Amino acid sequence: MKSNYFSGFCLNNEKELFCEYLIENDFTLSGFSYGAIKVFEEALNSDKRIDLIQLFSPAFFQTQNQKFERMQLMFFKKDSKSYCENFLKNISYPSSIDVSKYFKEGSFEELQTLLTYKWDEEKINQLLKKGTKIEVYLGKEDKIIDSKKAYEFFKDFSTVYFMKNHGHILKGIL
Repeated sequence: MKSNYFSGFCLNNEKELFCEYLIENDFTLSGFSYGAIKVFEEALNSDKRIDLIQLFSPAFFQTQNQKFERMQLMFFKKDSKSYCENFLKNISYPSSIDVSKYFKEGSFEELQTLLTYKWDEEKINQLLKKGTKIEVYLGKEDKIIDSKKAYEFFKDFSTVYFMKNHGHILKGIL
């Protein structure tokens, strides 16, 4: 395994934002948003022992229509700088945490991957059969994903922590 933590879209080294939830050992993988997709795929395709994956605000857009996906990609392509500035503001909400220090330019391909990724029940069950447990952390005030729909999807497969007054980066009002 390369890393035990996988960063979110447009971010790098933001792991410290999740330190209060993070379990760090050789048998746990964690990831935020886009990184949660990477964690899931890594665990699913790994031959190594993985006891737990922690998905912090997993990128969950499968309830959105194709128009939403096309619009997001179009806005990114048209003005990626403004798109990323708005994105950073929205992932911080409702907290006042400045996440710009973690900023790393995201690519069109990464955005396309996270917008079109489908969490597949069959794949999740395959991972569970391998003995891997799944924890999902969601903020009720998330402005990026529909956390209620994500909760409804993940609750049957994992332990879900659904936090009131918290947003995408799982921080509340300070």
